[in-house]
Amino acid sequence: MANNLGYEFKKGLWQELPPFRLVLGLCPTLAVTNSAVNGLAMGMATIFVLFTSNILISLVRRTISSQVRIPAYVVIIATLVTVADLFLAAVFPDISKSLGPYIPLIVVNCIILGRAEAFAQKNSILPTAADTLGIGIGFILSLTLMGTIREVLGFGSIFGVKLLGDWFEPWIVMILPAGAFLVFGGLVALVNWISSRKTEKAAEAAMSR
Repeated sequence: MANNLGYEFKKGLWQELPPFRLVLGLCPTLAVTNSAVNGLAMGMATIFVLFTSNILISLVRRTISSQVRIPAYVVIIATLVTVADLFLAAVFPDISKSLGPYIPLIVVNCIILGRAEAFAQKNSILPTAADTLGIGIGFILSLTLMGTIREVLGFGSIFGVKLLGDWFEPWIVMILPAGAFLVFGGLVALVNWISSRKTEKAAEAAMSR
């Protein structure tokens, strides 16, 4: 049981890394990652909705008719997104303003409804919790990494703290939409290269036995 839970958790950190392996959740990945804090905030809001909604769906999966399960899931997700949106607006108004409409758009994030359909409705609470935590943390790390790269190159800072001196000429393209696509493409290529290298080494190890 413990090994199975460990696998469900770890797969979201690499094997099913949402933006770079599953190519899901690209709207917030590309739109809000012009700074590390925005990426982290969006990731935290998403994992709250993902984890809570999928736990609730796992709990009520046997009581919801298959004919209405999608609308029921959407209602659960939309309610939690509203909670996250109001919380950010009340506690972190600057971040809420910076993220703009992308917090409400979590409702249509394919990661959340996809995990509900593919996993939560078929599994009990513990596997669902492990799966959603892994996927959610993988998503947070992905957005924060993209935001960090773009902020360092575009502003010379990280989490608003100046890293590079006056000698640094900011790469303005990195804080524009084009910069999001450039960084995303580079990271996808890097992840695929690392994955292919791991596959080759595993094949070589198997052949040498």
